[in-house]
Amino acid sequence: MKKCLYCDFLSAPADEETQREYVEALLREIRFFGERSSDYVVSTIYIGGGTPSWLDESLMAKIMEEITHRFLLAKDAEITIECNPGTVTERKFQVYKKIGINRLSIGLQSVNEKELQLLGRVHTFDQFLKTYELARKTGFTNINVDLMSSLPGQTPKTFAKTLQQVIRLHPEHISAYSLIIEKGTPFYETYKFDAVKQRAGMQTEFLPTEDEEYEIGKLTQVVLEKAGYHRYEVSNYAREGYACRHNIGYWRRTNYLGMGLGAASLLENIRYTNTSDLYHYIEESVDIKNVMVPVTLANQTTVPVPATNLSDTVDVIERNAQMEEFMFLGLRMTQGVFREDFERAFGMTIESVYGEVLQTLLQEGLLEKSEGRIFLTDRGMELNSYVTSQFLFGN
Repeated sequence: MKKCLYCDFLSAPADEETQREYVEALLREIRFFGERSSDYVVSTIYIGGGTPSWLDESLMAKIMEEITHRFLLAKDAEITIECNPGTVTERKFQVYKKIGINRLSIGLQSVNEKELQLLGRVHTFDQFLKTYELARKTGFTNINVDLMSSLPGQTPKTFAKTLQQVIRLHPEHISAYSLIIEKGTPFYETYKFDAVKQRAGMQTEFLPTEDEEYEIGKLTQVVLEKAGYHRYEVSNYAREGYACRHNIGYWRRTNYLGMGLGAASLLENIRYTNTSDLYHYIEESVDIKNVMVPVTLANQTTVPVPATNLSDTVDVIERNAQMEEFMFLGLRMTQGVFREDFERAFGMTIESVYGEVLQTLLQEGLLEKSEGRIFLTDRGMELNSYVTSQFLFGN
């Protein structure tokens, strides 16, 4: 197992004994929350990474068995697992199907072997094809393929080839993310100065220029929509009826419970993040208990907030931050945000809070209003980072 050069996700190598100990700890956390959530109906489950498909299928079965035993799952619950080519077998896929997993998200990133090597991926395109074919053979009918654009040396022409080859496979969902140079990754050390030039609209040495990045984004939209994939979020496209319900919940700021190492939760406008220290997580899980954590608010007052001894950080999302998140997350969706939802959440109209910002962005052709909603135009979608930043207070 090896970490990709661009990745800042929480992941690390672990032997079989460590994996077993970790899963036992996770089962204890599932049990703890399950006993306190008997009336809550779970509509989506997302098993993410790292690469959870590295885990032995017997351990994954234990995790799902504990979840289904402790929580009330909706009959049509969407249950996704992320997997990378080379980490799954026919046996694993068979077990996934048996334990209720009904959606796969397979990390391809590129069909170009040089680009895969550049990213530090441990698989080839051929290995991806074999994994994909195996998933279909096992009966999976809801598959997402992850792609990555704006790579060093990439051009619109080379990315178009990736899109066309993936389209021929007819996955139900395609996520096409633009590379972000994250601090703490090998890519950051190599390309950090080029990333600054790119954002400033200057000529770059390795990364695509700002204009090329825009062209790649526009190409992605045109090619995928022509092939029958509806763009429902800045970076996500789906065939009719296959938009990812779990991610939509995230962009709509619905409550979600994260369990496991480094997992994040949003519960009634309090954001929790579990410890990222594996051995601390395992040790603390032996006796999970409720604790009160002092949290300092924006007005410098301190309030006690309920958490558990697994929590590493606890943040109360105050009113202004809630409004910011409502806007910059909601506007990632092509549907945009609904006036009624804003007024229901905050007791005032969007215009009373963001009137001047809305007017400016409408005049610039980056936003549009229709049927009680506000949404990004095509141009606004390509400039979404700029647009959504305008809704931050004090910007």
